[in-house]
Amino acid sequence: MKQNLLSSLLSDLWVDLFDPNLLWQLIALIGSLALGWTLARALRGRLTAHDVQLRVMRLGVESFSRVLGPLLALAFIALSKLVLEQWIHVNLLRLALPLAGSFALIRLAFYVLRRVFARGGDAGALLLLFEKVFATIVWSGVALYITGLWPELIAYLEQTTIPVGRHKASLLVITQAAASVAITLMFALWAGAALEERLMRMDSVHSSLRAVMARMGRAVLILLAVLISLSLVGIDLTVLSVFGGALGVGLGLGLQKIVSSYVSGFVILIERSLAIGDIVNIDKYFGQVTQINTRYTVVRGFDGIETVVPNEMLLSSPVQNYSLTDRSLRLATRVSVSYKADIEMVLKLLEDTAGGIPRILKEPAPQGLLIRFDADGFELELGIWIADPENGRGNVLSELNRAIWKSFQKHHIEVPYPQREVRILDLSPGIEPRLSPKMPVTEAP
Repeated sequence: MKQNLLSSLLSDLWVDLFDPNLLWQLIALIGSLALGWTLARALRGRLTAHDVQLRVMRLGVESFSRVLGPLLALAFIALSKLVLEQWIHVNLLRLALPLAGSFALIRLAFYVLRRVFARGGDAGALLLLFEKVFATIVWSGVALYITGLWPELIAYLEQTTIPVGRHKASLLVITQAAASVAITLMFALWAGAALEERLMRMDSVHSSLRAVMARMGRAVLILLAVLISLSLVGIDLTVLSVFGGALGVGLGLGLQKIVSSYVSGFVILIERSLAIGDIVNIDKYFGQVTQINTRYTVVRGFDGIETVVPNEMLLSSPVQNYSLTDRSLRLATRVSVSYKADIEMVLKLLEDTAGGIPRILKEPAPQGLLIRFDADGFELELGIWIADPENGRGNVLSELNRAIWKSFQKHHIEVPYPQREVRILDLSPGIEPRLSPKMPVTEAP
């Protein structure tokens, strides 16, 4: 019966138990593990302490430190094996290498997956299930390698073929193709997430430009990953020319609106006419821009309602941007006072009342205006400026109107209500219609 790797290692380890050199292997193994984890912890503390100066190096250092420990331990074990095998047998280190390598591979895969699909810190149930399945596959592969069944598994996969169209492909080729596609796509997504995180930290670059650079970079990386994976599988890339032509025709005819929205999104991000945080009025939608995606823009109203606006609409219709070059916004409220009031005193009182509200700017200063002479009194307007329109307009106007009413009551300023004159016709039988004496009637406010 053919002796497998496990039986060979076990027999060698049994012999090494009576060899004093086994102590050197144990010291090297324990020292490699301890040194790897200690060095990883030290690097993590150093990078975290210098977060401001080392932003480029700190790409998820909190989670990557869990990968760095096994990787450093694996490197130290391999180095120890290389050095000690010059003088003694290193059967224990030979057994430790695949175990440490598989553990480092699992941690690295978990790190990449969470950086791509759980950037907020919360891993979903599907991601946790995939991590368990991946860990099971890796440990099963290590067990097959140690027991010597790995070559037999490879031979079985290579001999087993399944029909794929007019051709036949072995399970080994299909497995290698799926693995290459998955690995290249995962690393492309990870690189795209790292690029986006780095770009979003560049305060010197406009937020819109950062967003378009991040999305274009991720799209290019995914495209390169697909092309590379197809090349690794052995698919001739020239066959994609027909598919590309058909796709172009389909996009031009059937997806005009969608393509127009995508193109409009890139135009908006590049020309910087709209940015996240701007206060805009689009058609009948007013609110703050919270997201600018490649196809649509999200406008959150001050009542909490979020509106998804296609980017095509932002280019084809007028858009009022209250904070394009200046976030200051003018608001106004109107009030009427009696003709008996001192108009100059009332205007000064309005301006002083507005100056006592914290959200109202002192420069430009509040301005009281006499708009017109109404039927019942003077119609006045008080114009104010605020610098934070994202906090809403109705609340500051409400606070201003309440303060004006309190000031009017304090200074005994009368707010007139409409007065009308009613005449009653005498329509008794046999008597000509005549007007009754004037009777002033006052409408209740």
